[in-house]
Amino acid sequence: MIIGICTVELFLPESGSLKDKRQVIKSLKDRLKQRFNISISEVDDQDLWQKAVLGVACVGNRKDFINEVLDKVIGAIRGTPSVEITDYRLELL
Repeated sequence: MIIGICTVELFLPESGSLKDKRQVIKSLKDRLKQRFNISISEVDDQDLWQKAVLGVACVGNRKDFINEVLDKVIGAIRGTPSVEITDYRLELL
């Protein structure tokens, strides 16, 4: 069993309150869960309006599959106009 972990730091330039941020993050998480069958959660900076850190996990039996899924997740986040990726890290265990 191989576990892929991705930590994604996001900037939300249009967020003017925690309510705005939560709405954007919830929508993004729900869309990614449904599309890629991953586990995803906000893991840091919950009290900042324009910054979020998401933790993404994927489990499988092949490294290339896990890497492909996490790359597609990053691509989908990049395609979301309301957020900008400032940094991300991938790790396979």
